[in-house]
Amino acid sequence: MFRSRSLKARLLGIAAAVGLAVGVSLQAVPQATAAPRVAASSLTQITNFGTNPTGLLMHLYVPAKVKANPPILLAMHGCQGTGPYMYSSTDFASLADQYGFLVIYPSTNPSGSCWDVSSDQALTRNGGSDPVGLMSMITYTEQHYGGNANAVYVTGESSGGMMTNVMLADYPDVFKAGAAFMGVPYHCFYTGSTRGWNSACAQGRISMTPQQWGGLVRNTGDPGYNGPRPRVQLWHGTADTTLSFNNLGEEIKQWTDVLGVSQTPSATDTPAANWNRTRYNNSAGTTQVEAYSIAGAGHQLPVQGTAMAASAVHFMGLDAGPSGGGTTGALHAVDAGKCLTDANNTTVGTQQQIYACNGGANQTWTRTSSNQLTVTVAGTTLCLDASAHGTSPGTKVIVWSCNGQANQQWTLNPNGTITGAQSGLCLDVAGLATADGTPVQLWTCSGGRNQQWTLG
Repeated sequence: MFRSRSLKARLLGIAAAVGLAVGVSLQAVPQATAAPRVAASSLTQITNFGTNPTGLLMHLYVPAKVKANPPILLAMHGCQGTGPYMYSSTDFASLADQYGFLVIYPSTNPSGSCWDVSSDQALTRNGGSDPVGLMSMITYTEQHYGGNANAVYVTGESSGGMMTNVMLADYPDVFKAGAAFMGVPYHCFYTGSTRGWNSACAQGRISMTPQQWGGLVRNTGDPGYNGPRPRVQLWHGTADTTLSFNNLGEEIKQWTDVLGVSQTPSATDTPAANWNRTRYNNSAGTTQVEAYSIAGAGHQLPVQGTAMAASAVHFMGLDAGPSGGGTTGALHAVDAGKCLTDANNTTVGTQQQIYACNGGANQTWTRTSSNQLTVTVAGTTLCLDASAHGTSPGTKVIVWSCNGQANQQWTLNPNGTITGAQSGLCLDVAGLATADGTPVQLWTCSGGRNQQWTLG
């Protein structure tokens, strides 16, 4: 049930489901022999991209500086929206310019309609309806634009957030991670009809146990699938009157159960004003589910010009370095104008300090794909570490032998802070000081300049 079977299985599944498909009739689509020419940094419509039972439209954004074998992000609009509107009203394209990934902006048919997240066809792998056309877009982008089949991600707002959950459930072997803005749990909107409206779900009146929600994913989305599941990020405003904020809690129950992590957050913090974030980590300390409740926000996420889209891109790993392994460089303390320094050259247990930047190996840090920050001197590599697994303000930040534990996991946030995955506290230059030798510690996130860092 892995990707190698996907294209053939999709086509066979669609053929079997054609009599059930609702919407535009399934017709033979000519096989494109060459990709249309896409101007760099432009949104271009792609036609004849493959099997498309509901007549969806496809637009593709290719940044001017695209990575080799680039990741793919599927970004889906809400009701009354279109792919070009999603392109112009969110920050995903500008982030693609920065990090070199491809963005697919699909549109529903009829134009401006909601995605089909309510029919039997849509809620089952290869069952038909919108998900099949969306998968054709992904396959086409892999085959004609060099997209990386091992780095496919999905996001969406409102109805697109709902469809994000559906795609993660239907095609768990395809997606590495997803970020759903203002969505509802997979199968919550079920009506049995195409593009149906489920008022009980929209109003937050459907509540199930984690096991019930998780069972729907396991038994309906892709029955029998036993492979790895994509990580999930969830966003919702507390004042949303279109899709009730209650749905965020139900989504958390669903995906924590599917991904086998505790319902109790591993960490809770406030990375920006009115943003309340909870993380649910596995035994290795890797965040599997991340949820943001935005105090006072209505049905308006992600807000353009804020760090919301960037936070989603970071969670999915789309901001990783060119090789997908991470970023290397000096870690600059913004306020002091100095660099994080391993003063004792990889002596285990040394508290880290700031010193004038000199480009030395003991000031060169690598952010790894497993969210560690490592320093290598004379062939010895150590990890930035919260001493003794401390989670209280004032905990020393040291270097220690890399072990993959949560106290060695760090998140470089779009607002410039660096937070410990285990504690949720910020990497902090003690006492707001700027002198050489000032120690670095964990402290409650305050937004102060002594908690601002840049890597590279």
